Amino acid sequence: MRGATIRGLRAVCAGSSRVGRVRRYATFHDRMDHDEDGYDHEHIGNCCPCLAQKDPIFYNRGIKSFKPSPLDFKVKQLMWKRKYTSVPTSHDYAFEMAASNVRFGKGVTREVGMDLVDLNCKTAIVFTDPNLKNLPPVQTALQSLQDAGIKFILYDQISIEPTSASFQHAIQFTNEQASKYTDKGHFDAIVAVGGGSSMDTAKAVNLYTCYPADFLEYVNPPVGKGSPVPGPLRPLIAIPTTAGTGSETTGVSIFDYESINAKTGIAHRRLKPTLGLIDPLNLASCPPMVAVSSGFDVLCHALESYTAIPYHLRSPRPERPLLRPAYQGSNPISDVWSLRSLSILSQHFIPAVENRDEDSLYQTALASTYAGIGFGNAGVHLCHGMSYPVSSAAHKLQFKPKGYESAPYPLVPHGMSVVLQAPAVFRFTSDSDPERHRIVARMMAGAGLSKEKNERYVEDCKDEDAGKVLAEQIVLFMKRLGVPRGLEEVGLKREDIPELVKGTLPQHRVLKLSPKPVGEKELTSLFNETMKIW
Repeated sequence: MRGATIRGLRAVCAGSSRVGRVRRYATFHDRMDHDEDGYDHEHIGNCCPCLAQKDPIFYNRGIKSFKPSPLDFKVKQLMWKRKYTSVPTSHDYAFEMAASNVRFGKGVTREVGMDLVDLNCKTAIVFTDPNLKNLPPVQTALQSLQDAGIKFILYDQISIEPTSASFQHAIQFTNEQASKYTDKGHFDAIVAVGGGSSMDTAKAVNLYTCYPADFLEYVNPPVGKGSPVPGPLRPLIAIPTTAGTGSETTGVSIFDYESINAKTGIAHRRLKPTLGLIDPLNLASCPPMVAVSSGFDVLCHALESYTAIPYHLRSPRPERPLLRPAYQGSNPISDVWSLRSLSILSQHFIPAVENRDEDSLYQTALASTYAGIGFGNAGVHLCHGMSYPVSSAAHKLQFKPKGYESAPYPLVPHGMSVVLQAPAVFRFTSDSDPERHRIVARMMAGAGLSKEKNERYVEDCKDEDAGKVLAEQIVLFMKRLGVPRGLEEVGLKREDIPELVKGTLPQHRVLKLSPKPVGEKELTSLFNETMKIW
C-alpha cells in the first residue's frame, strides 16, 4: 500500500512515473534531437525543482502518448488530455487560482448595504455612468445603502471607454470628497455599479487612494513600471449590469493611455473586488447591441483563456510568488470555468439578445462570471491585444453602433473590437493545439446555427482545418447578431494597419500568452485578414 501511495504521489506531482521518455519539444519554441521513435531518451537537465522524483516531467500539448497504466490514465484525464514534457528553470512551474467572492441571484443588489455594515463600513463612494444613474440597478443599490445607514457620495461621470484622464479625474474627485465628508480622510468602501468601465475605474481609484503614487507606477510595462500593489486595499463591491467583462471577478483594470493613443492597464490580484454581486435582474436595462458587444467579450474570454499558452511554458519564472502575474496561461482549473462558460453561452447568447427572456439573461450572467474566473487567472491573448489599438483609434472615426447613440464621441465598443479579430486569430493559433480548437468549435456548433457546419462536421475536420472550422462558427454568431463585417466597416483602412500593429506590440501582458509567437510580420498579416471578414 505504501509503495502504491508513493507511486500515486509521483504520478500526480510529476505527470508520469516513466522517466526519460520525453519528446523532442523541450520548451515551447525549441526542438530537441530525437531518435527513431520520436522521443529523446537522454536526461534533460534544468528541470522544475520538484522533489517527487529525480527527473520530473510535466504535461504539455502536442506530445504523443505512451501506454498508460490505469493510474496514469486517471491523471491524464484530470489534466484535460494534455501530454508531458520537461519544464526548464526559465519557465514557471506553478499557477495560482484567485477570484473574488461572488454572490449570484435575482435581487442580490438589495444586499449591498448589509454587506457593508458587516464589513464595519460607515461611508462609501459609488461609481456609475450617466446612462445608468437613474435606472433600477443604481437606484436599488443606493436605496440599500440608505436603508443600512451607509453615508455615500455618488460619482456618475464614468466614461464608456475609460482613459488615463478619466481615471485621474475619478481619483481626484474621491480624495476631495473624502477630505470633506469623512473623519478619516478616506471612504471606508467603494461600490461600482455598471459595466467594465465602472468597475475598472473603481479598482484604479481604490489602488491610488490607498497607495498614492505617480500614475504610471502600477501600470503594466512597457508603458508603466508595473510595480506590484504594496498591500491590501479597501473593500470594493462590484455590481455588474452587463453580462460581459467579468470585471467583478478579476484583478485587471483597463484604460486608454491618451499620450500614446494605446490601451493598457493595471493587473494585480489585490485589485480584485472584495465581493461581486451578480444580479440577473440588472441585465434587463442593457440595450440589445450593448448585450451583443458584452456577449462577444465573454465568448472571447472563454476561447482565448482555453487556447492560451500553458502556464508552465510561460517565462520568465517569477523570482518571488508575489511577482507571479495575474494572467498566467491556460491551466487545468481555468479550463473548467472557460469551457463551462462557452457551453452555456453557445446555447443562450442569441436568445438573451433576441428574446430577452429571463432564463437566457440568467444563464448569460452566469456564463460571464464563469469566464471571468477562467480568464482572470489564465489570461487572454491576441484577440484582446489586437483590439486595444482599434478601440483607441475610434476617436478619429465616425463609427457609433446602434445602441450607443448617447455616447458623446465615436467608439468601437470593447467586445466588438475583440470579436472582429477572432476569426483570423484562431485560424492562426490552431496548429498550436488543433484538438483544443476543435473542442471549442464543437461546443459552438451545438448552437445549431448551420445545418451543414454542425457538430459532426466539426468532429470530422482534420487537424489542419481546426482553426478554419472554429472561425466559421464564430462568423455564424457574428452574422446572426449584426456585427460589422470587418474593420473596414467601422472606418479603418488598410493604410491604418502599421499604426494598429504599433499599438498592439506594447501589449506584452497578453501577447506573451499567445500560443504562437507573434511579431510585426504576423500582426500585419492578421490585421489584413480582419479588414474584411466576409
